Amino acid sequence: MGTEQPRAPSGASVSGSRGTGTDRACPGDRPTARRGSAGQPTDILGAAARALPDDVLVLGMDVGGTTIKGEITDAGGAALAVGTVATPHGPAAFDAMGELGDRLLGGLPESDRRRVRRAAVVLPGIVDTARSVAVFSSNVGWRDVHVGDRFPERWGVPTLIEHDVAVAGWAEWRYGAGQGHENVCVVILGTGISGTLSVGGRLVRSSYGQVGEYGHVPVRRAGGLPCPCGNTGCVETVASGAAIARAYTRRTGRETSGAAEVFALMSTDPDAAAVVADAVDALADGLVGIVHAACPELVVLGGGLAGAGAALTDPLHRALSDRLRLVPAPRVVLGRFGARAGLAGAALFARSGALT
Repeated sequence: MGTEQPRAPSGASVSGSRGTGTDRACPGDRPTARRGSAGQPTDILGAAARALPDDVLVLGMDVGGTTIKGEITDAGGAALAVGTVATPHGPAAFDAMGELGDRLLGGLPESDRRRVRRAAVVLPGIVDTARSVAVFSSNVGWRDVHVGDRFPERWGVPTLIEHDVAVAGWAEWRYGAGQGHENVCVVILGTGISGTLSVGGRLVRSSYGQVGEYGHVPVRRAGGLPCPCGNTGCVETVASGAAIARAYTRRTGRETSGAAEVFALMSTDPDAAAVVADAVDALADGLVGIVHAACPELVVLGGGLAGAGAALTDPLHRALSDRLRLVPAPRVVLGRFGARAGLAGAALFARSGALT
């Protein structure tokens, strides 16, 4: 899964696997600048992050390993302009982001163009929002790209940058399936697996701003598959979309178009059912420690794999219930935004000004 991984010394951390594989970073890749007390970024023009009035528009952009998606939306979420572009490899991706924003803004009537007051760009990998640096992404191929004022100068509006999974999970918690709950674990399932954790009404972030690397909890050390992160038997090697498709091919010798096809075959194909059951067991094993530690009320599943619906949520709830003795099993529900969580979250983030 993913692209070539850079070699790193023992103790290296991993980051940012939302449907595009795994980004691996050395300890020196971690942002060194201190974040605010609530772990919130400021916009890269230095203006105070504050919520925007309902009569203005925002530009949201979600950068993936293969596609950059952008939208200009109003306060109700209606899109006035929508566009996508293939993600170039390396720092050229930032030129593509700028050009996509130009196209979206240029397609608006002048009256609407003047109403666009802020943008947000959510990025994979390691993101240092305090210094406005895209620190590292192995999948897209950049390292230490200073974002600075390139988007504000180009688009003429303050622009926030953030980690894609942080924004996607925050959006599901605050505005999606987790709305109204203070303790929520969001799991973004795609080619990779990661997510967010909200405890006591606060989004939990690491000291350098990253989120939950649930996909890299080792659950199959004995006899497990090697993970691009350098470990063996990580959740991601069994329960990600790519891993499910590969497991079905290994078991049957038949190629598959992806995990969605494996889920679709479950009712008639015992091999497909066995592969999914193994994936659910691995995911439950990876989450059970988080559930014991934080006691979330909800586990919200997002990302492309969440399209499996009840075929995933129901057995995962049962598997968690079977493993828990001291704490109640959380409900397992589908995210409201699905595979659009990053893009929808970017717009909501631009409008609110902070991940609060």
